[in-house]
Amino acid sequence: MRILIVGNFLSHTGGSRGVCEDLALRLQTVGHQVITTSRYRNRPMRLADMLSTTWRKRKHYDVAQVDVYSGPAFFWAEAVCHVLRRAGKPYLLILHGGNLPTFARRWPDRVRRLLQSAAVVTAPSRYLLEEMRAYRTDMELLPNPIDLGAYSYKCRQTVEPGIVWLRAFHAIYNPQLLARVVAELIQDFPSIQVTMIGPDKGDGSFQATQQLLEELGIADRFRFPGGVAKADVPKHLNSGDIFINTTNVDNTPVSVIEAMACGLCVVSTNVGGIPYLLDHEQDALLVPPNDPDAMADAVRRILAEPDLAAQLSRNARRKAEQFDWKTILPQWERLLTEVAQRG
Repeated sequence: MRILIVGNFLSHTGGSRGVCEDLALRLQTVGHQVITTSRYRNRPMRLADMLSTTWRKRKHYDVAQVDVYSGPAFFWAEAVCHVLRRAGKPYLLILHGGNLPTFARRWPDRVRRLLQSAAVVTAPSRYLLEEMRAYRTDMELLPNPIDLGAYSYKCRQTVEPGIVWLRAFHAIYNPQLLARVVAELIQDFPSIQVTMIGPDKGDGSFQATQQLLEELGIADRFRFPGGVAKADVPKHLNSGDIFINTTNVDNTPVSVIEAMACGLCVVSTNVGGIPYLLDHEQDALLVPPNDPDAMADAVRRILAEPDLAAQLSRNARRKAEQFDWKTILPQWERLLTEVAQRG
């Protein structure tokens, strides 16, 4: 099968690695021909490349898959799908981002029109599936997958005060919250160490986090390896025992699933799709957003209650096993084949 995948392929230039990149590689590995767009960091150039590739390569693919985000990226997806219709190519859409339901309420007609135009629409979480049903009722659930075998599991029962954070530095992920949490914990756990992994998205969040750490006098407890290669993520995750997710807006973050696969004890804000992914006191501890007191208390519980820590760790790994590529990739192949045959 010949497939066009339209999304953000930016990891080679220091950007976050999107699911579309792994999907393209997996499909190629099992014998499909895959065209991808786009790798440009410059946004106007990226959009131009998406549109031109979709049109110029129209004789070289049978079906297209288009990522759909909120904000300006939504209008990019609209434009790409317009070109696909002109080219007479069938396509499916993948919904992304915890902010998409809010965006859809602002632009309901445009969102409904785009979703209805596709042969198939998939969502990576029950949260998006339920929130977006008003715009299309027959969407399919296809979780964001991981290569489970790449993540070595360790049951965290004797937990050390080592914290790992893995997201891009951007305001919606609220990285400064972790600084405030650690400031509350450091007197009780003077050996605490924190690794914050992720690229700087350029909105000032990275600099603001570093400045806050200096003001709080805890900068020496933090290290910043930046954006890391996908193959190195398990090693960095296993440098600690507790994974903190501070985000204000979220869907089904792969970073949390990766931490669960390693058996880290997860503490997360309970925003967006997080409560659909995590079960409080079963495989994670959930707290309100932007609440350093509640998040610090959750970390204290994990450090003080080894039975709780072990339970969270074991259940997290079990849940992560549901997201293995071996389970998800055949579902992608089935959907893409069905859409191509319809076209």
